[in-house]
Amino acid sequence: MAPVPQQIPLELRVTPLGSNEALRLITALNTELAALYPEPGANHFRLDPDEVAPGRGIFVIGYVSGEAVACGAVRKLDAHTAEVKRMYVHPAARGRGYARRVLAYLEGAALRLGVNRLLLETGVRQLAAIALYRRCGFIDVERYTEYVDSPLSLCMGKDLAT
Repeated sequence: MAPVPQQIPLELRVTPLGSNEALRLITALNTELAALYPEPGANHFRLDPDEVAPGRGIFVIGYVSGEAVACGAVRKLDAHTAEVKRMYVHPAARGRGYARRVLAYLEGAALRLGVNRLLLETGVRQLAAIALYRRCGFIDVERYTEYVDSPLSLCMGKDLAT
């Protein structure tokens, strides 16, 4: 992928998790994370299509000039809480505010799902992601569910304005 010019806007579309674009972005994300965290059991790649089905969550892709360059998902954990998953921006498109746009869209989707709290897990080596989440109002929280015993996981949360 060629570098994405700064001024081109991001178009966000809710997309099936099994689409070709989704699979391409998720494969790139998994490859990047596997290289960053080669330790056994360090990666938590799971997201099932039923978790982003209507009423339970969404998967969104960001397009620039028709090319898929970013993605993210939100899945409902319970009646009050949802989790951000699979946040990714292709390296050639980074530094343009696209991750912030995807995250803001996911926050709105979470509110539409009826939740008032968002959680997420990121890795301790993903300093740019951690900085983004903190700038967007997320704070460190206790590791939860599958991340409890994962020392390379950093969990964060944010109460959503309703």
